Amino acid sequence: MTTRRGFLRGLGGAALALPWMESYGAKTLTSGVAKRMAHFYVPIGVVRRGFFPGEEDATIPKGNLGSLRRSLDKQDPNFNVRSLDQLTPTMTPLSGLKNKINLITGMDRTFQQGTDVHAQCASCYLSSAPPYTIKGTAWPLDRTLDHLVADVARKETPFSTLEFSCNSHKDNKESIYFDNISWYGTGHLAPSVRDPRKMYRRLFSTKEIERYRDVTDLVLEDARSMKKDLGYADGQKFAEYFDSIRSIETQMDRLESMKGELAKVSFDEPAEAYLPRGEYIRLMGDLMVVALQSGLTNVATFMVGPERWDTPYLFDGLFDKPMSHHGMSHNQTKMIEQLLKVDRFHMEQYAYLLKKMEGVMEADGSTLLDNTLFTYGSGLGDGSTHQYNDLPIIMAGGGNQVKTGQHINMPEGTPLANLWLTQARMMGVKMRRFADSSGEIEAVKA
Repeated sequence: MTTRRGFLRGLGGAALALPWMESYGAKTLTSGVAKRMAHFYVPIGVVRRGFFPGEEDATIPKGNLGSLRRSLDKQDPNFNVRSLDQLTPTMTPLSGLKNKINLITGMDRTFQQGTDVHAQCASCYLSSAPPYTIKGTAWPLDRTLDHLVADVARKETPFSTLEFSCNSHKDNKESIYFDNISWYGTGHLAPSVRDPRKMYRRLFSTKEIERYRDVTDLVLEDARSMKKDLGYADGQKFAEYFDSIRSIETQMDRLESMKGELAKVSFDEPAEAYLPRGEYIRLMGDLMVVALQSGLTNVATFMVGPERWDTPYLFDGLFDKPMSHHGMSHNQTKMIEQLLKVDRFHMEQYAYLLKKMEGVMEADGSTLLDNTLFTYGSGLGDGSTHQYNDLPIIMAGGGNQVKTGQHINMPEGTPLANLWLTQARMMGVKMRRFADSSGEIEAVKA
């Protein structure tokens, strides 16, 4: 088995790692349970009255770069931490996962004048460098959190980080700063992968396109030699794991076929924009989960969509014609119901991935979600006002390191970097501070 596995690793693509099997005990290929971190980024903020507790009857905001505080603060200025008993309309897809998440409100960032609001809110989301401290650039952009964590957490993983993007558009009207949240350093982009097939080949394929199925077949053949030593439960686990690999292949075949058919029709926008958004996002999410599960990486970023792209999407079943998320956000008074649907749609995709992670068992009996800090967030507190304060943040997973099931409302002016510092230290990074942090978020720590 060792010889064959060595052969697989030399094929030009990463070898698939087998799931943990109790029948193998100490002989398992897994040595301990790794800590992981992933970030699920939503563009253009959210509709505040649907997401934030206490704002359901608030006036729809107007203006630009506002400094709104939640009405909940005015009702209870001493509020800090409460049990997360009732979810807001946008958060209802997480109803079965309340004991696995924390809603964290009141987190702020500082906008650096001189660059575009949307571009800076995405590109600097995981950087949070203090304004005007990065020399030679107009962007407050430094090495992002994912790479700082990966410097420590990557261990023996083939990929130190993986960058996923669900931007299927080909009309790159904006700069790279609108479409990426992961950076090796100032001006050095960590390019994201938008195409599921390209990501699959990057993770599992050989250099030859027609051989990409062979890698899976060889790994299956290699693993079948283990069957005689597996108990019934492990046999079932084995089948489920590799069925998931096969299902991803099937989904990609369907996606590829759909692209080909749509490309023959004359649309006003790229054909890919008409692919079902939910299927596309979930497929990319499946690839991310498998990569984390398999040990291909311990750190990933997942960007649901780009900032400010005006090309419309046909969201699954939401609208009868393609809609521009950015365009709707600047007409919130008239488009409030449509925007609320988009926010809930994005939350459904996040909930899908949480449930997927919760269903993956690890060697010590915990789940993949228990061992992953998986954060939902956006670089804007509200898409219509472009405000950089009161960002929508949900932190899931983390196992026994994290106290969950809470709504944590931070004092006004708390830097978002405080949460990133907390997560970095949970991931084993020894750092005194991160960007403009002023301390940790103690309430999330078990």
